[in-house]
Amino acid sequence: MTDTLLDTVHINFNTETIWVLNCALALVMFGIALEISFKDFKNLFRNPRPVFTGVFSQFIILPAVTYILVFFINPAPSIALGMLMVAACPGGNISNFITHLAKGNTALSISLTAIATLLAIVMTPLNLQFWGSLYEPTATILKDISVSPIEMFKLVSLLLGVPLMLGMVLNHFKKELARKMAKVLKIASVFIFVSLIIIAFYKNLDIFASYIFYVFWIVLLHNLVAFFTGFTFAKIMGLSNKNVRTITIETGIQNSGLGLLLIFTFFEGLGGMALLAAFWGIWHLISGLILASIWGYKPIKKETLA
Repeated sequence: MTDTLLDTVHINFNTETIWVLNCALALVMFGIALEISFKDFKNLFRNPRPVFTGVFSQFIILPAVTYILVFFINPAPSIALGMLMVAACPGGNISNFITHLAKGNTALSISLTAIATLLAIVMTPLNLQFWGSLYEPTATILKDISVSPIEMFKLVSLLLGVPLMLGMVLNHFKKELARKMAKVLKIASVFIFVSLIIIAFYKNLDIFASYIFYVFWIVLLHNLVAFFTGFTFAKIMGLSNKNVRTITIETGIQNSGLGLLLIFTFFEGLGGMALLAAFWGIWHLISGLILASIWGYKPIKKETLA
């Protein structure tokens, strides 16, 4: 019954609300970009190993591990596609703040945010299409809905690429103004975005109430696997403890807001997908803060960053 209904119900979000959600996500990205400079990209050439590790962990390993996890837990097809959607998204907008609290490498986190955001324009649609097509139940959904990777690419470019470049340009020419705007925009935009998720819960309370416990354990497990994936790969790559913390957080904190918007735009709010992405957006705040509070009380001895 759970599998059948989750794959047929749709979360009710009207056109106006989706438009506001678009604006909120673009505003979140613009607020983040106000603290990113063109110099941050130079880190890729000065010390490429941590940046490569973070990008590879987010866009290659996590989607692959998620695909394997889907096979093991065999969730409803729409839930499985929601997991693949979240895994295909770049790092979440609060990863820099969580990294700072965890005493990780904030500069690396910011660099990864900038680079992953640009790569997401191509990698998010590509990963969703690739991994979703390999798993028969999700391939059926993609075929039935006929999602266009090109159209998804255009929307992701508009929501992530344009605000990123505008914010970086403003930061380059008006650094002080950008710094002041960033403080206000980061709080305001996140508040708007969280409010919209709450509205989605309220308008579709019967659906959320019926399936929240089913989705809760899947999100918790998936998020734990994501953190473990980033931590393990960073350790294998021989990174410093500070950078290991950063890669762990960047892999475990995903931009589920982008995923949620893509779900409403291209999948008409498909029940399992929307429910998983919405709950992930709430849970990764909690899990990220828990992890940051644990690591925040465990200072790292002075070390050479690698």
